[in-house]
Amino acid sequence: MTDKIMDEEWDLLAGFLPSNWQDLAKETGAMRRARGEITSPGMLLQILLMHVATGLSLKQAAARARVQGLASVSDVALLKRLRTSELWLRELARRMFEASRFGQAGIRVPEGRQLRAVDATTVEEPGATGTDWRIHYSIGLPEMRCDFYAVTDRKGAETYKRVPVQEGDVILGDRGYCHREGVAHVLRAKGDVIVRLNSTSFPLLEAKEDAAFDLLAHLRRLRGHKPGEWPVRFRANEALWPVRLCAIRKSQHAAERAKDKIRQEASKKQTDVRPETFECAEYTFVLVSLPTAALSVEEALDLYRARWQIELCFKRLKSLLQLGHVPKHSDDSARAWIEGKLLTVLLIERLIDEARFFSPWGFQLEAAESLARVP
Repeated sequence: MTDKIMDEEWDLLAGFLPSNWQDLAKETGAMRRARGEITSPGMLLQILLMHVATGLSLKQAAARARVQGLASVSDVALLKRLRTSELWLRELARRMFEASRFGQAGIRVPEGRQLRAVDATTVEEPGATGTDWRIHYSIGLPEMRCDFYAVTDRKGAETYKRVPVQEGDVILGDRGYCHREGVAHVLRAKGDVIVRLNSTSFPLLEAKEDAAFDLLAHLRRLRGHKPGEWPVRFRANEALWPVRLCAIRKSQHAAERAKDKIRQEASKKQTDVRPETFECAEYTFVLVSLPTAALSVEEALDLYRARWQIELCFKRLKSLLQLGHVPKHSDDSARAWIEGKLLTVLLIERLIDEARFFSPWGFQLEAAESLARVP
Protein backbone atom coordinates (compact mmCIF):
# COMPACT_ATOMS: atom_id res chain seq x y z
CA MET A 1 0.00 0.00 0.00
CA THR A 2 2.81 2.39 0.94
CA ASP A 3 4.66 1.68 -2.33
CA LYS A 4 1.50 2.39 -4.33
CA ILE A 5 0.98 5.72 -2.54
CA MET A 6 4.60 6.70 -3.18
CA ASP A 7 4.27 5.78 -6.86
CA GLU A 8 1.13 7.89 -7.21
CA GLU A 9 2.77 10.83 -5.42
CA TRP A 10 5.76 10.62 -7.73
CA ASP A 11 3.49 10.45 -10.80
CA LEU A 12 1.73 13.58 -9.59
CA LEU A 13 5.02 15.41 -9.03
CA ALA A 14 6.44 14.26 -12.35
CA GLY A 15 3.34 15.68 -14.02
CA PHE A 16 4.57 19.16 -13.11
CA LEU A 17 7.87 18.66 -14.94
CA PRO A 18 8.37 19.74 -18.57
CA SER A 19 6.70 17.33 -20.97
CA ASN A 20 9.99 16.02 -22.40
CA TRP A 21 11.87 15.82 -19.10
CA GLN A 22 12.88 12.19 -19.65
CA ASP A 23 14.23 12.87 -23.14
CA LEU A 24 16.20 15.81 -21.72
CA ALA A 25 17.99 13.40 -19.39
CA LYS A 26 19.44 11.64 -22.42
CA GLU A 27 20.10 14.81 -24.43
CA THR A 28 22.05 16.45 -21.59
CA GLY A 29 24.09 13.35 -20.75
CA ALA A 30 22.49 12.56 -17.40
CA MET A 31 21.21 9.23 -18.79
CA ARG A 32 23.37 8.28 -21.75
CA ARG A 33 22.52 4.66 -21.05
CA ALA A 34 20.99 2.62 -18.27
CA ARG A 35 23.91 1.72 -16.04
CA GLY A 36 23.92 -0.36 -12.87
CA GLU A 37 20.80 -0.17 -10.77
CA ILE A 38 19.59 3.20 -12.07
CA THR A 39 17.65 2.29 -15.20
CA SER A 40 15.40 5.30 -15.89
CA PRO A 41 15.38 9.10 -15.66
CA GLY A 42 12.54 8.94 -13.14
CA MET A 43 14.51 6.66 -10.85
CA LEU A 44 17.56 8.94 -11.10
CA LEU A 45 15.61 12.12 -10.38
CA GLN A 46 13.85 10.61 -7.38
CA ILE A 47 17.16 9.64 -5.79
CA LEU A 48 18.79 12.98 -6.58
CA LEU A 49 15.88 14.83 -4.99
CA MET A 50 16.26 12.68 -1.86
CA HIS A 51 19.72 14.18 -1.52
CA VAL A 52 19.06 17.72 -2.77
CA ALA A 53 15.54 18.47 -1.54
CA THR A 54 15.44 16.72 1.83
CA GLY A 55 18.91 17.47 3.19
CA LEU A 56 20.08 13.85 3.25
CA SER A 57 23.76 13.22 2.71
CA LEU A 58 24.78 11.15 -0.31
CA LYS A 59 25.22 8.10 1.91
CA GLN A 60 21.83 8.62 3.55
CA ALA A 61 20.11 9.14 0.19
CA ALA A 62 21.68 5.93 -1.16
CA ALA A 63 20.50 4.04 1.94
CA ARG A 64 16.97 5.47 1.62
CA ALA A 65 16.85 4.42 -2.04
CA ARG A 66 17.75 0.85 -1.09
CA VAL A 67 15.17 0.71 1.71
CA GLN A 68 12.43 2.00 -0.57
CA GLY A 69 13.35 -0.47 -3.28
CA LEU A 70 14.27 2.19 -5.83
CA ALA A 71 17.85 1.14 -6.51
CA SER A 72 20.92 -0.29 -4.85
CA VAL A 73 23.48 2.46 -5.44
CA SER A 74 26.54 3.57 -3.48
CA ASP A 75 27.13 7.13 -2.31
CA VAL A 76 30.18 7.33 -4.63
CA ALA A 77 28.08 6.30 -7.64
CA LEU A 78 25.39 8.77 -6.63
CA LEU A 79 27.95 11.59 -6.48
CA LYS A 80 29.06 10.75 -10.02
CA ARG A 81 25.43 10.83 -11.13
CA LEU A 82 24.96 14.22 -9.48
CA ARG A 83 27.96 15.63 -11.36
CA THR A 84 26.69 14.43 -14.74
CA SER A 85 23.17 15.72 -14.03
CA GLU A 86 24.07 19.41 -13.76
CA LEU A 87 22.89 20.34 -17.27
CA TRP A 88 19.73 18.27 -16.90
CA LEU A 89 18.75 19.84 -13.59
CA ARG A 90 19.53 23.31 -14.96
CA GLU A 91 17.37 22.78 -18.05
CA LEU A 92 14.47 21.43 -15.98
CA ALA A 93 14.68 24.45 -13.68
CA ARG A 94 14.90 26.88 -16.62
CA ARG A 95 11.84 25.49 -18.35
CA MET A 96 9.82 25.35 -15.14
CA PHE A 97 10.83 28.94 -14.37
CA GLU A 98 9.71 30.14 -17.80
CA ALA A 99 6.30 28.53 -17.27
CA SER A 100 5.91 29.84 -13.71
CA ARG A 101 4.52 33.13 -12.42
CA PHE A 102 8.13 34.21 -11.78
CA GLY A 103 8.94 33.77 -15.46
CA GLN A 104 6.00 36.01 -16.31
CA ALA A 105 7.32 38.86 -14.13
CA GLY A 106 8.12 41.03 -17.14
CA ILE A 107 11.93 40.86 -17.22
CA ARG A 108 13.29 43.07 -20.02
CA VAL A 109 17.03 42.79 -20.36
CA PRO A 110 18.72 45.73 -22.14
CA GLU A 111 20.08 44.71 -25.52
CA GLY A 112 23.56 43.26 -25.35
CA ARG A 113 23.41 42.78 -21.58
CA GLN A 114 23.31 39.70 -19.36
CA LEU A 115 21.07 39.94 -16.31
CA ARG A 116 22.30 38.26 -13.12
CA ALA A 117 20.99 38.16 -9.55
CA VAL A 118 23.32 37.55 -6.60
CA ASP A 119 22.53 36.37 -3.11
CA ALA A 120 23.95 34.40 -0.21
CA THR A 121 22.68 32.24 2.61
CA THR A 122 23.96 30.15 5.49
CA VAL A 123 23.82 26.37 5.26
CA GLU A 124 23.54 24.45 8.50
CA GLU A 125 24.57 20.88 7.84
CA PRO A 126 22.59 18.33 9.90
CA GLY A 127 24.00 15.29 11.59
CA ALA A 128 27.49 14.66 12.86
CA THR A 129 29.25 17.35 10.81
CA GLY A 130 27.61 20.24 12.64
CA THR A 131 29.26 22.60 10.15
CA ASP A 132 27.86 25.98 9.10
CA TRP A 133 28.75 27.26 5.65
CA ARG A 134 27.84 30.35 3.68
CA ILE A 135 26.89 29.84 0.05
CA HIS A 136 27.38 32.83 -2.26
CA TYR A 137 25.77 32.33 -5.66
CA SER A 138 24.81 34.15 -8.84
CA ILE A 139 21.96 33.11 -11.09
CA GLY A 140 21.58 34.20 -14.71
CA LEU A 141 18.09 35.46 -15.55
CA PRO A 142 15.78 34.41 -17.02
CA GLU A 143 17.75 31.21 -17.74
CA MET A 144 18.00 30.38 -14.01
CA ARG A 145 21.56 29.17 -14.58
CA CYS A 146 23.90 29.14 -11.62
CA ASP A 147 26.95 30.85 -13.14
CA PHE A 148 28.94 31.36 -9.94
CA TYR A 149 29.10 30.01 -6.43
CA ALA A 150 31.52 30.17 -3.53
CA VAL A 151 31.54 28.42 -0.17
CA THR A 152 32.91 30.29 2.84
CA ASP A 153 32.50 29.98 6.57
CA ARG A 154 29.38 31.53 8.04
CA LYS A 155 31.16 34.88 8.57
CA GLY A 156 31.84 35.38 4.86
CA ALA A 157 30.26 38.74 4.00
CA GLU A 158 27.92 39.45 1.10
CA THR A 159 29.79 41.56 -1.43
CA TYR A 160 29.96 42.09 -5.17
CA LYS A 161 33.73 41.73 -4.87
CA ARG A 162 33.35 37.94 -4.68
CA VAL A 163 31.54 37.80 -8.01
CA PRO A 164 33.46 37.52 -11.30
CA VAL A 165 32.17 40.24 -13.64
CA GLN A 166 32.23 40.42 -17.42
CA GLU A 167 31.53 43.39 -19.65
CA GLY A 168 27.79 43.67 -20.24
CA ASP A 169 26.73 42.08 -16.95
CA VAL A 170 23.84 43.76 -15.13
CA ILE A 171 23.90 42.47 -11.56
CA LEU A 172 20.86 42.83 -9.34
CA GLY A 173 21.35 42.90 -5.59
CA ASP A 174 19.54 43.67 -2.37
CA ARG A 175 20.72 46.05 0.35
CA GLY A 176 23.27 43.53 1.62
CA TYR A 177 25.32 44.14 -1.55
CA CYS A 178 25.16 47.95 -1.37
CA HIS A 179 28.80 48.61 -0.45
CA ARG A 180 30.83 51.26 -2.26
CA GLU A 181 33.89 49.07 -2.91
CA GLY A 182 31.73 46.22 -4.19
CA VAL A 183 29.74 48.41 -6.58
CA ALA A 184 33.00 49.99 -7.80
CA HIS A 185 34.35 46.47 -8.43
CA VAL A 186 31.48 45.81 -10.86
CA LEU A 187 31.79 49.18 -12.60
CA ARG A 188 35.56 48.84 -12.96
CA ALA A 189 35.00 45.54 -14.81
CA LYS A 190 32.59 47.35 -17.21
CA GLY A 191 29.53 45.75 -15.68
CA ASP A 192 26.48 47.51 -14.25
CA VAL A 193 24.42 47.26 -11.09
CA ILE A 194 20.83 47.72 -10.00
CA VAL A 195 21.01 47.54 -6.23
CA ARG A 196 18.73 48.59 -3.40
CA LEU A 197 20.35 51.57 -1.69
CA ASN A 198 21.45 51.19 1.91
CA SER A 199 20.99 54.82 2.94
CA THR A 200 22.85 54.46 6.23
CA SER A 201 26.12 53.04 4.87
CA PHE A 202 26.34 54.33 1.30
CA PRO A 203 26.85 58.13 1.29
CA LEU A 204 26.03 59.84 -1.98
CA LEU A 205 27.39 63.06 -3.45
CA GLU A 206 25.80 65.61 -5.72
CA ALA A 207 26.53 65.04 -9.40
CA LYS A 208 28.48 68.26 -10.00
CA GLU A 209 29.95 69.11 -6.61
CA ASP A 210 31.36 67.39 -3.56
CA ALA A 211 28.39 68.32 -1.37
CA ALA A 212 26.50 65.49 0.28
CA PHE A 213 23.33 64.41 -1.50
CA ASP A 214 20.30 65.03 0.75
CA LEU A 215 18.30 61.85 0.16
CA LEU A 216 15.11 62.73 2.02
CA ALA A 217 14.97 66.25 0.62
CA HIS A 218 14.90 64.82 -2.89
CA LEU A 219 12.49 62.00 -2.05
CA ARG A 220 9.99 64.50 -0.66
CA ARG A 221 9.77 66.07 -4.11
CA LEU A 222 8.09 62.96 -5.52
CA ARG A 223 4.41 63.50 -6.23
CA GLY A 224 1.87 60.71 -6.01
CA HIS A 225 3.33 57.47 -7.33
CA LYS A 226 5.27 58.98 -10.21
CA PRO A 227 8.92 57.80 -10.14
CA GLY A 228 11.86 60.17 -10.10
CA GLU A 229 15.59 59.99 -10.69
CA TRP A 230 18.66 62.08 -9.90
CA PRO A 231 22.28 61.86 -11.07
CA VAL A 232 24.60 61.25 -8.13
CA ARG A 233 28.14 60.09 -7.42
CA PHE A 234 29.89 58.06 -4.77
CA ARG A 235 33.50 57.83 -3.70
CA ALA A 236 35.32 54.48 -3.59
CA ASN A 237 38.96 53.47 -3.96
CA GLU A 238 40.03 57.12 -4.28
CA ALA A 239 37.80 57.65 -7.32
CA LEU A 240 34.37 59.15 -8.00
CA TRP A 241 31.77 56.98 -9.73
CA PRO A 242 28.66 58.44 -11.42
CA VAL A 243 25.35 56.56 -10.98
CA ARG A 244 21.63 57.32 -10.88
CA LEU A 245 19.26 57.18 -7.95
CA CYS A 246 15.81 55.96 -9.02
CA ALA A 247 12.96 56.17 -6.53
CA ILE A 248 9.20 55.84 -6.14
CA ARG A 249 6.79 56.42 -3.26
CA LYS A 250 5.22 53.26 -1.82
CA SER A 251 1.51 52.76 -1.34
CA GLN A 252 0.26 53.47 2.18
CA HIS A 253 -0.21 49.75 2.85
CA ALA A 254 3.30 48.87 1.65
CA ALA A 255 4.81 51.73 3.67
CA GLU A 256 3.03 50.68 6.89
CA ARG A 257 4.12 47.10 6.38
CA ALA A 258 7.75 48.24 6.00
CA LYS A 259 7.48 50.36 9.15
CA ASP A 260 6.01 47.45 11.11
CA LYS A 261 9.01 45.35 10.11
CA ILE A 262 11.37 48.11 11.31
CA ARG A 263 9.53 48.27 14.65
CA GLN A 264 9.74 44.49 15.09
CA GLU A 265 13.48 44.41 14.39
CA ALA A 266 14.08 47.36 16.72
CA SER A 267 12.06 45.70 19.46
CA LYS A 268 14.02 42.49 19.05
CA LYS A 269 17.35 44.36 19.29
CA GLN A 270 16.01 46.80 21.91
CA THR A 271 17.14 49.84 19.92
CA ASP A 272 15.51 53.16 19.06
CA VAL A 273 14.50 54.05 15.51
CA ARG A 274 15.25 57.48 14.06
CA PRO A 275 12.34 59.38 12.48
CA GLU A 276 14.34 59.56 9.23
CA THR A 277 14.38 55.75 9.07
CA PHE A 278 10.59 55.61 9.24
CA GLU A 279 10.32 58.29 6.56
CA CYS A 280 12.71 56.45 4.25
CA ALA A 281 10.48 53.38 4.61
CA GLU A 282 7.82 55.26 2.63
CA TYR A 283 9.94 54.96 -0.54
CA THR A 284 11.74 52.38 -2.65
CA PHE A 285 15.05 53.64 -4.02
CA VAL A 286 17.73 51.86 -6.02
CA LEU A 287 21.13 52.75 -7.46
CA VAL A 288 21.36 52.23 -11.21
CA SER A 289 24.61 52.54 -13.14
CA LEU A 290 23.04 52.08 -16.60
CA PRO A 291 22.43 55.38 -18.44
CA THR A 292 18.88 56.60 -19.02
CA ALA A 293 19.26 55.96 -22.74
CA ALA A 294 19.70 52.24 -22.00
CA LEU A 295 17.15 52.00 -19.20
CA SER A 296 14.54 54.57 -18.25
CA VAL A 297 13.64 55.20 -14.61
CA GLU A 298 10.40 53.23 -15.09
CA GLU A 299 12.26 50.33 -16.69
CA ALA A 300 14.94 50.37 -13.98
CA LEU A 301 12.35 50.20 -11.18
CA ASP A 302 10.36 47.58 -13.06
CA LEU A 303 13.50 45.50 -13.46
CA TYR A 304 14.12 45.73 -9.74
CA ARG A 305 10.47 44.81 -9.20
CA ALA A 306 11.11 41.68 -11.25
CA ARG A 307 14.07 40.97 -8.98
CA TRP A 308 11.78 41.41 -5.99
CA GLN A 309 9.33 38.93 -7.51
CA ILE A 310 12.18 36.48 -7.98
CA GLU A 311 13.21 37.20 -4.38
CA LEU A 312 10.09 35.29 -3.36
CA CYS A 313 11.58 32.33 -5.18
CA PHE A 314 14.98 33.06 -3.61
CA LYS A 315 13.49 33.10 -0.12
CA ARG A 316 12.25 29.56 -0.53
CA LEU A 317 15.54 28.57 -2.12
CA LYS A 318 17.45 30.05 0.82
CA SER A 319 15.26 28.19 3.31
CA LEU A 320 16.04 24.98 1.44
CA LEU A 321 19.75 25.78 1.18
CA GLN A 322 19.84 25.96 4.99
CA LEU A 323 19.17 22.25 5.00
CA GLY A 324 21.62 19.85 3.45
CA HIS A 325 25.16 18.60 3.05
CA VAL A 326 27.06 20.89 0.69
CA PRO A 327 28.79 18.75 -1.96
CA LYS A 328 32.24 20.30 -1.67
CA HIS A 329 33.90 17.61 -3.81
CA SER A 330 33.93 19.50 -7.12
CA ASP A 331 32.48 22.46 -8.98
CA ASP A 332 30.21 20.15 -11.01
CA SER A 333 28.61 18.57 -7.96
CA ALA A 334 28.20 21.90 -6.14
CA ARG A 335 26.56 23.59 -9.13
CA ALA A 336 24.31 20.58 -9.71
CA TRP A 337 23.30 20.70 -6.03
CA ILE A 338 22.28 24.37 -6.38
CA GLU A 339 20.44 23.68 -9.66
CA GLY A 340 18.61 20.85 -7.91
CA LYS A 341 17.62 23.24 -5.12
CA LEU A 342 16.24 25.67 -7.73
CA LEU A 343 14.23 22.86 -9.29
CA THR A 344 12.89 21.90 -5.86
CA VAL A 345 11.78 25.48 -5.22
CA LEU A 346 9.89 25.61 -8.51
CA LEU A 347 8.23 22.26 -7.82
CA ILE A 348 7.15 23.53 -4.39
CA GLU A 349 5.76 26.73 -5.92
CA ARG A 350 3.84 24.68 -8.48
CA LEU A 351 2.44 22.44 -5.74
CA ILE A 352 1.34 25.50 -3.77
CA ASP A 353 -0.38 26.96 -6.83
CA GLU A 354 -2.08 23.67 -7.62
CA ALA A 355 -3.20 23.20 -4.01
CA ARG A 356 -5.37 26.31 -4.28
CA PHE A 357 -7.51 24.54 -6.87
CA PHE A 358 -6.89 20.94 -5.90
CA SER A 359 -9.43 18.32 -6.97
CA PRO A 360 -11.15 15.94 -4.51
CA TRP A 361 -9.75 12.92 -6.34
CA GLY A 362 -6.14 14.07 -5.83
CA PHE A 363 -4.75 14.65 -9.32
CA GLN A 364 -5.31 16.60 -12.52
CA LEU A 365 -7.38 14.90 -15.21
CA GLU A 366 -4.69 15.48 -17.83
CA ALA A 367 -2.25 13.58 -15.59
CA ALA A 368 -4.59 10.62 -15.21
CA GLU A 369 -2.88 8.54 -17.91
CA SER A 370 0.32 8.44 -15.86
CA LEU A 371 -1.46 7.16 -12.77
CA ALA A 372 -2.21 3.52 -12.17
CA ARG A 373 -5.63 2.57 -13.57
CA VAL A 374 -8.14 0.76 -11.40
CA PRO A 375 -9.66 -2.27 -13.22
